[in-house]
Amino acid sequence: VSHVKIDSPVFRLHTNATVILLITFSIAVTTRQYVGNPIDCVHTRDIPEDVLNTYCWIHSTYTVVDAFMKKQGSEVPFPGIHNSQGRGPLTIKHTKYYQWVAFTLFFQMLDIFRGLKNLVKVSHVKTDSIVFRLHYSITVMILMSFSLIITTRQYVGNPIDCVHTKDIPEDVLNTYCWIQSTYTLKSLFLKKQGVSVPYPGIGNSDGDPSDKKHYKYYQWVCFCLFFQAILFYTPRWLWKSWEGGKIHALIMDLDIGICSEAEKKQKKKLLLDYLWENLRYHNWWAYRYYVCELLALINVIGQMFLMNKFFDGEFMTFGLDVIDYMETDQEDRMDPMIYIFPRMTKCTFFKYGSSGEVEKHDAICILPLNVVNEKIYIFLWFWFILLTLLTLLTLIYRVVIIFSPRMRVYLFRMRFRLVRRDAIEIIVRRSKMGDWFLLYLLGENIDTVIFRDVVQDLANRLGHNQHHRVPGLKGEIQDA
Repeated sequence: VSHVKIDSPVFRLHTNATVILLITFSIAVTTRQYVGNPIDCVHTRDIPEDVLNTYCWIHSTYTVVDAFMKKQGSEVPFPGIHNSQGRGPLTIKHTKYYQWVAFTLFFQMLDIFRGLKNLVKVSHVKTDSIVFRLHYSITVMILMSFSLIITTRQYVGNPIDCVHTKDIPEDVLNTYCWIQSTYTLKSLFLKKQGVSVPYPGIGNSDGDPSDKKHYKYYQWVCFCLFFQAILFYTPRWLWKSWEGGKIHALIMDLDIGICSEAEKKQKKKLLLDYLWENLRYHNWWAYRYYVCELLALINVIGQMFLMNKFFDGEFMTFGLDVIDYMETDQEDRMDPMIYIFPRMTKCTFFKYGSSGEVEKHDAICILPLNVVNEKIYIFLWFWFILLTLLTLLTLIYRVVIIFSPRMRVYLFRMRFRLVRRDAIEIIVRRSKMGDWFLLYLLGENIDTVIFRDVVQDLANRLGHNQHHRVPGLKGEIQDA
């Protein structure tokens, strides 16, 4: 915690102590969930223990509500545990929340903005907009975190469990099915589970070969997320290169505002001289930043199409399909998350038999990693849609600024209340859009009183000197 106190002890409980607690709990749950064994199931030996544990973890478990009131040891073995095949309807309570605990704790931590800011380490010199920072800061951090989670689970844990006869070693079958791909049958997703099919998409595969839906993407998820993070940072890298540290050099520690009058006067004079001598020469500099914002929009839209291609054309409407599924009778609809991220698939293994003939072996595989993948990509769908809308609005705002000098006056006045309106009008009339953009960024970084003095001095100099006068109709604010 910083030794400089700028808030109350109660506020620090939110931003410091609570963040530490949530991070600790999230790490503890994640470690136990993906490194240890989060569930142990008891059954006959017909089903391998690891397979049964994985299946019960990724699908859900349940209790019988009526059995909670029965006497333990005589009527039921444990509260909520009872014969679910008995006569009459039973009230079943399904439990799925344990899959989400680590993610929930993580995002609760992200809700606390100051804690998030400390984690991201955003520079105190602002050279871009809040929406642009969402692309290269928050989104990159989220994608890198997801990539790390998937990589850990994929290469440290066991990403696939396949069930077959003992003719094929378990490790060999798991490795083969992981690197080759698995599949489901499209026509069986609408069948009733437990009656017509053992699980949606799983059944006899001797029918039409075109009915098979193959899954290979899960091998590439961690790499794809990392590559997406790089793409999101690219516009920031480009703008950082083009900006060249101009804002940092011009503020000259004037963001603090605490220095001797002589030093303050000297720095203000240097800044004013730069603005005067380079007036009307910043358009190309500003347009480069606008190009970077446009690239950010192209990137997020392009990544939507990239992921749509990655998931065989199923991602573009993924979020809408999930919302539609949640609002309708789930018995009559196919779960889009199960269709794109199946927890159980099939795998075909071929080998030579004892007579030299090729034998076909069908195996059922459980993909526990898809429990994580579905949550990651449903979040990314909504996040990318939000980013697209915010960035699109930002670009519309930029277009208005470029073509409407009066809007520049209004926005400057609304943001910097200490600056007089007549000074703003003189500067906008006698300068170009790039100069306005530079002044706006300087105002975001410099002490408000010092900035007011610099703007007023620049306006006075422009008012008494016609060197930078823009020809046009008298009294009108000229276009940039």
